[in-house]
Amino acid sequence: MADSVLVIDDDADVLRAVGDYFDRIGYDVGRAETAEAGFQAFERLRPDVVILDLHVPDGGGLEALERLRSRGGSVILLAGEGDLEAAVRAMQLGAEHFLTKPVDMSHLAAAAARVSEKIRLARQNAMLRAREHEHEGLESLGVSPAMRELGRQIELLAASERSTVLLTGESGTGKGWVARVIHHLSPRASGPFVEVNCGGLSATFLESELFGHEQGAFTDAKERRQGLFELADRGTIFLDEIGELAPELQPKLLKVLETKTFRRLGGTREMTVDVRLVAATNRDLVGEVRAGRFREDLYYHLSVRPLRIPAVRERSRDDRLTLLTRILADCTPQMPGCPSACSAEALDRLLSAPWPGNVREMRNVIERAMILARGAPQLGVEHLPADLRKGAGGDGRHQPQALAEVERVHIEKTLRFHGGNRTRAALELGISRATLINKIKVYGLDI
Repeated sequence: MADSVLVIDDDADVLRAVGDYFDRIGYDVGRAETAEAGFQAFERLRPDVVILDLHVPDGGGLEALERLRSRGGSVILLAGEGDLEAAVRAMQLGAEHFLTKPVDMSHLAAAAARVSEKIRLARQNAMLRAREHEHEGLESLGVSPAMRELGRQIELLAASERSTVLLTGESGTGKGWVARVIHHLSPRASGPFVEVNCGGLSATFLESELFGHEQGAFTDAKERRQGLFELADRGTIFLDEIGELAPELQPKLLKVLETKTFRRLGGTREMTVDVRLVAATNRDLVGEVRAGRFREDLYYHLSVRPLRIPAVRERSRDDRLTLLTRILADCTPQMPGCPSACSAEALDRLLSAPWPGNVREMRNVIERAMILARGAPQLGVEHLPADLRKGAGGDGRHQPQALAEVERVHIEKTLRFHGGNRTRAALELGISRATLINKIKVYGLDI
């Protein structure tokens, strides 16, 4: 993927000369003649580097610099030789470089290249941090043999960095989360992860999103725009709801998979990208192929390494406990003052629920319950939705409630007997250490 630069200068000659020069050396170039037009272009293009004239109209360069920096822009400032004081102020405000006019193009290009490299390293560091976090997250899949095997398959898929992956499963099972884990555990982790939902978008709009367009490709195409495949170069692109991909776009996606090349909308130049594709669907693609709605050859390219994510109701009780623990751990820092432990009865209701909306539904229920329980010591049945509260206090649910309370008390006594030693307590209880730790967290035991 080419680096990108936005030039903001009210001098038409400078704007043309600088823009044309960077275009010739391979940059994607945006141009603007005023500060306000520059801000709008910045939000649309999100360039790697902004080249800004100090005396740009409607506000001036220093004010524009501050606004661009507040939005995450990396700015090189251009000014006359007598603007030394402004140069010092610009560096204090966070400008990457300050160059005087008339500018030497080779010096400007070298400065832009250094800024682009700095940004690239920052992104790589962020990706590495995310990779470490996602690796820890694999443990939250569960403790059953089936979920451990799923974790092992995810690690194998991550290592096979050029294989296309097809994730299947019901809506809300966490296919997007798995896609991010695969990326962050792969050799591509230092590259971008780009996500797009193929459902509900017109074919023309989605084509422009995926492959980009040239200036004038259609009525509103006022400037060249990179597509998501270009933005994902050397990284991973995640196409969610791939089963809803418009028929006219399916051969174009097939071409990218086969040749790693495509053309922007309205363009003639073949673009080459190094991208790994992860796709996801909750549809039966084999049935879609039989019905003629999905290309058979595209399906075979996508399903090189298929992986099914099980519904929550198909997972063991211990797996659901692990998932619940992860959701509580994710939500607690974002919701100060809300409890992160559950009563035995509430826990039983949560672990026994069918969860037709899967992980997404469970997370929504937990977040709502935490908000309602703000200031309380723990989440209770009264904080759960009506369908989970049904039968509270009735004989039909008395036994599992009692068993959950017995379990909590028994775990607490066993831990106290072993002086808080998790390993010895888990052995006596006949459960894994990871399951015990999850139960300690959910019951809110402080031992």
